[in-house]
Amino acid sequence: MKYLNFILFLILILNSNALTAQQKYMSFNIRFDNPSDAEDRWELRKKELCELIKKYDPDFLGIQEALPRQVEYLDAKLPDYKYVGFGRDGKGSISESVPIFYKSNAYELIKTEVFWLSETPEMPSKGWDAALNRITTYGAFLSKQTGDTIHVFNTHYDHRGEKARVNSSHLLISKLKEWNLLNAKVILTGDFNSSPGEEPIKILKRVLTDARMSSKSEAQGPSGTFNGFDPNALPDPRIDYIFTLNVEVLNFITIDDKRKNGRWISDHLPVLVEVAP
Repeated sequence: MKYLNFILFLILILNSNALTAQQKYMSFNIRFDNPSDAEDRWELRKKELCELIKKYDPDFLGIQEALPRQVEYLDAKLPDYKYVGFGRDGKGSISESVPIFYKSNAYELIKTEVFWLSETPEMPSKGWDAALNRITTYGAFLSKQTGDTIHVFNTHYDHRGEKARVNSSHLLISKLKEWNLLNAKVILTGDFNSSPGEEPIKILKRVLTDARMSSKSEAQGPSGTFNGFDPNALPDPRIDYIFTLNVEVLNFITIDDKRKNGRWISDHLPVLVEVAP
């Protein structure tokens, strides 16, 4: 009987370890701090936005449209996390960034890089027909629990340049090949300003997998991710994604939580995946 109890205890421990090893990744366009947003402005949303992040407790969080003061606020209010990344106009600029926040007690940063979505990705630049400078933040992280290395990319495609969006996807795939990551564990988060049937997404799906489509369990939440701060609108279109490579997606959710006053927390919905270790 004691032997049986010991076996049951071991099974519980192993199952518990397996559960805790599962990793969660969130992509969230938090909407830049625009005073013209009236009742949806950052100052009125930021506390509940942090509460949402804490509620869903991602291991990694890729955010878009983050101005320095927003990054500083999140950094102060999310003490379990550190972040990598800087603004699209270069280090020290007050421009929007696409930082990656990560749980520093569970993951060790190995290396990080920011590159521009342009013909000259190594320097601040605007690519092709884009309206603005656009960037991708990259980090390689060592899991202290599993010993695996996870390669995380976070990006925000241009909202106007059709050619820029297509070429941004080509550039991301070329980076995976250049850095020999096709056999590595890769997570790509971001606002791609593209619907599932459009060319930028088709290009990515030649190499990467759309986590919503590959989830072992049925995807939860709305399919659309853009709400435009209209509290009565059904979010549409779907432009925020998480793509994966060489990982097993267990669960996918588009989070449609709202503020206490019934308004949206951002003009985009965050998306969250849980993957096997």
